[in-house]
Amino acid sequence: MITLTTDFGLRSPYVGEMKVAMLGLNPEAVIVDVSHLITRHSVLEGSFVMEQVVKYSPEGTVHVGVIDPGVGTERRAVIIEGEQWLVVPDNGLATLPLKHINAKKAWAIDPGRIRKFTGWRISSTFHGRDVFGPAGALIERGLSPEEFADEIPLNSLLRLDTGPKKENDLWLLKVIYIDDFGNVILNLENYGKPKEVELIDFGLKVPYLDTYGQVKPGELLALPGSHDYLEIAVNEGSASERLGLKVGDTVRVRLV
Repeated sequence: MITLTTDFGLRSPYVGEMKVAMLGLNPEAVIVDVSHLITRHSVLEGSFVMEQVVKYSPEGTVHVGVIDPGVGTERRAVIIEGEQWLVVPDNGLATLPLKHINAKKAWAIDPGRIRKFTGWRISSTFHGRDVFGPAGALIERGLSPEEFADEIPLNSLLRLDTGPKKENDLWLLKVIYIDDFGNVILNLENYGKPKEVELIDFGLKVPYLDTYGQVKPGELLALPGSHDYLEIAVNEGSASERLGLKVGDTVRVRLV
């Protein structure tokens, strides 16, 4: 199985081009579209989305992620081998998925050697179709990365700073995802079960509950959500709109 996560959108032919290129190399592949609506260039958002799929995928799954604002530059295109595979640009996209795959080795893809399998020119602006997709298809087909990539140290991979920070009793948290309901997901896990969450910058204290319907429509709450990260929500509304938050913003929080 191969999963695809990109910021390509759905109006342009890019997703279709990428998938037919992959199926040309591996006609038996099962390709799962995770999302092609990642906010353009948001590597952090893409990393969160890929992490959630990795957590529930079987061993051997190949995850191809293309959120790649540095396409065509000297940034590396990499393959990471563990209990599952990641095929991504080396720009931090692998940061959160890496928590779950027990990574053992990494390779930098050689576009020239990939071209021997595809037979067409490598575009300088569409490595999803010409590099990442084909590499993922070949890996899932059973080829060794050594046939089109060079091993690199695992510790050389670029990683995003996604860890929560604490100052005395305050958490300095980052918005790592906002879903289609406007729920705000913060980068804090394993934090216990507080009674309230104080949003310092907004002068608000909201109850910490198990699910949205435990407050009236339009009211704010905090909860673990379905991903076990701290989530701020509005029942039948949008917390991101209410609070004016976007991915990458910092939120000061006190757990009460």
